[in-house]
This record gives sequence, structure tokens and C-alpha cells, in this order.
Amino acid sequence: MAKHNAANTRVKREYFDYLKEAMRRDDASIDQVAKAIARFEESTGHKDFKKFHREQAKAFKRKLDNEKNTRTGKPLARATVHTTLSALRAFFIWLAGQSGYKSRIAYADADYFNLSEKDVRIAKASLPKRIPTLDQVQHVLATMPSNTDIEKRNRALIAFALLTGARAAALASFKLKHVDLEQACVFHDARDVRSKNSKTFTTYFCPVGGDALEIVTDWCEHLRKQLLWSDDDPLFPKTQVGLGECGGFQAMGLAREHWSNTGAVRNIYKDVFHAAGLPYFNPHCFRDVLVRLGERICTTPEEFKAWSQNIGHERVLTTLTSYGAVPADRQAELIRGLGLERADEDPERLAAIFAEFVRQRGGTFS
Repeated sequence: MAKHNAANTRVKREYFDYLKEAMRRDDASIDQVAKAIARFEESTGHKDFKKFHREQAKAFKRKLDNEKNTRTGKPLARATVHTTLSALRAFFIWLAGQSGYKSRIAYADADYFNLSEKDVRIAKASLPKRIPTLDQVQHVLATMPSNTDIEKRNRALIAFALLTGARAAALASFKLKHVDLEQACVFHDARDVRSKNSKTFTTYFCPVGGDALEIVTDWCEHLRKQLLWSDDDPLFPKTQVGLGECGGFQAMGLAREHWSNTGAVRNIYKDVFHAAGLPYFNPHCFRDVLVRLGERICTTPEEFKAWSQNIGHERVLTTLTSYGAVPADRQAELIRGLGLERADEDPERLAAIFAEFVRQRGGTFS
């Protein structure tokens, strides 16, 4: 069976260039598309895309239904299948418009890479996220050691993430110059910081309480006054690795370099939560922690808009729909409390909040 098709390779290269340059997809997204296409090619024995027939799509769907996850041994998740088929559908829609393929592939053929409506609903179903409480994160900070430079860095990273809700990629790329302790804020400068969608915005430290602000302040001063680092040095530098006395590699302190990816950041989270006797929570969960805090302490639409903007969202609805799910225990508490007298509630405030949400949905609410 063939393992390569030169014509397919050429047109795939054009498609990946289209995704990168025209659709502005990042490399990680393009890699996922490449894997989906390669999976389909393997199922057809690497037949030329010009010989595509809708029966190939139907056979591929049946194949995915029978495949097992190599790690768990269970059938592939509907979400995985949906993502794979969606990538293939988009590819064949594009292919149907390309010279040499127009007369061979109909746009409607791409629709055979669809799941049933039932399976799509299953694939898109969102499960409750495990999110730490603010008290749990404060507990982690209180139990973290801070004797060595590496320990100080790790503790400051957790504290800074709690104050700002910064994503892992941003944490790995901040420089000292981006932090303004006097104004209590950090500047996500897309020229230097790997912010989502290359956004440039300012985040002011959130009022989370505890020692987070003091920890971050001490860390910045330690870098500048003790280590004599400058504005362009990393806020959270990578670990310097060298040969130890016994000949093996070991941590030797801090390197004056940024982490190249988010792997080290995630490992720090795993280690510190485990050391505190808590399950692992990924860096992104801290954004959920801040959204839940904002839902409780913001009292006007303007305040919640500012809170949403502070974590990098242009629209309040992004904050509410992506992060604002009410935990089950809090949901029960709120619903049960609705039957009680609410003399302290301001109906005008509730009406204003509702009007703001309707406005952001273009005048509809459904």
C-alpha cells in the first residue's frame, strides 16, 4: 500500500499556506488539520484527492466509529471525531474551488464529513470544569517554600497568575519592563508577550487579598536589586541546568532567558498543587477563579465590564459564556435563595445588567 502521494503533498502544502497566511491560523492549529488529513489519506491508501468520492468519506466515518483511543483503549471521543471531520470538511470545500479539482469534487461532497446532529450535540457538550477556590490558591501560596531563587520564582509565578489571570504563554514571555508596581498593573505588549490573538492590553492587579501582591513585589525587587537584572530580562526566567557534583544534570539556578514554551509553567503548577495536597489545576483555571470573584464583588454593569476587560476580553459575553458557568453548589444556593425576601436587591441594577447583555447580543436575548 502506498504511503505517499506527491500530488496530495503539493496541494496540502498550498492549503497549509492558505491557513497560515490567509486565515491567520497558528502552527498548532495547522498541525491538527494536517493530522486529520493524514488520517483520512491513510484510510484511502493515499489515493489522489482528485479521485475522491463521497463513499470514501462515509467509509472513513465508519472507521473512526470503530477506532480506539490508544491511551485509554476506549472508543474515540465524539469531540475528537467531530474535530477531525470538521477539518476534513473545510479542506475539501477549499479543494473544490482549486484548479484541477473543480471538475472532480463538488462542494456538496464535503458535507459527507459531517456527524449526525445527535453526535454533534454530544461532541459540543461541556462538562463542569474543576476550578480551585480562591482559598485553595491562597493555601498553595502559603505552603510554597521561598529559600532559593527557583523557589522564589515559582511562588511569584503562582501569585502573579492569581493577580492577573495571565495565560501560561504570557507568563513565559513577560519581561520585567512589562510590570508597573507603582500602578499595580502589567502590560501585555504583543510585540514581546505571547498574548492570545496577539492582543495588546493592560491588566491591573485584581483585589484577591492574601500575600500575592507582596510576593510579586518582593520578586521584582529581588530580580532588580539582588540579581541586578534589567527591564528586558524575563520576569520568570527558565531554570539553569548544569552538571552536578555526581556527574548528573541538575538545576543550578536561573538562566537569563525566557522559557521557549509553556511546559515548564505547567509543571510548576503540577508540582505546587501536589505539594499542597491538592489535585492539579492548570494555569487557565486561574482565569475562572478571577471571573467567579468578579461575579461576586462587581455591583454594576460598568464594574463587570471593567473586570472582563481586565482579563483581556473585548466583550462581557465572552467572560460570561466561556468562564461564567455557575458551579452546581452555588447554583443550588442561589436558586434556593430566590424564594426568600430580597428587600436589599435594587431592581434598577438588575434591569441595567440585563439591558447591557441584550445590547451586546445585538438586541436579542435567546
